[in-house]
Amino acid sequence: MSSPHSIVALTAGGPHSWIMINALRERFGPFAIITEDGEPESVLWKRRMKMLGPLKVASMQAARIPMKLTKRGTQAIIDDLIASEGLKPEAPDEDDIIRVPSVNSEACRGALKTLDPSAVFVVSTRMIGKKTLGAVNAPFINYHSGINPAYRGMFGGYFALANGEPEHFGATVHLVDEGVDTGGILYQSRLEPKPGDNFHTYLWRLAAGSRDIVIKAMEDAVSGTLSPVHVNLPSRQWFAPTLGGYVWTGLSRGVW
Repeated sequence: MSSPHSIVALTAGGPHSWIMINALRERFGPFAIITEDGEPESVLWKRRMKMLGPLKVASMQAARIPMKLTKRGTQAIIDDLIASEGLKPEAPDEDDIIRVPSVNSEACRGALKTLDPSAVFVVSTRMIGKKTLGAVNAPFINYHSGINPAYRGMFGGYFALANGEPEHFGATVHLVDEGVDTGGILYQSRLEPKPGDNFHTYLWRLAAGSRDIVIKAMEDAVSGTLSPVHVNLPSRQWFAPTLGGYVWTGLSRGVW
């Protein structure tokens, strides 16, 4: 398998990942995609409990109940976005996909070394360790659905709106280091949610409006012209809404 434009993608899959990867394939042509097995939820929640404590984690899990109620009617919004924006949320042909257990596995590092790309696009993977980042002489560039550094971590679009900061509803493309979305910022998008949008549609809205910055960053990477910029915002990592936070923000701000 070859990578004619020296791009390789790392992902755990999912519709938002495929939207970005398919947009890049339209721009650059086919390239290899390394997919990892998703991290078990039990491992994720165990790590959160260690970081945040059992009470907060229990509240985050309880928030799933009202979230399910707000999901009603959102599929129509998603379908409209797919049609109107020409999104492609399906996985490409299996022939271009290399499956590995983890981005931090020897199998992944071996595949990267064989492909020897000049740039690696990262979307929706677990944290990438030092060994994998050093496996090839290439920048790793991540798509993050939040404005860094203020909305690192998860659900950045939702939390920006929940905090009354709609000006920070957007996405970031950045270099990958060993931190959580702490690498040098390359490009950011600033977008607006639409009536009817909520927790279940924000990621789709951000993906639809951020394909251009992903393409720009990878063009820079291939041409060797990457130029990180400083964004003067406080740095904070976000996880998931708590039950009280989700309900209060929905009732007080109309942000669900």
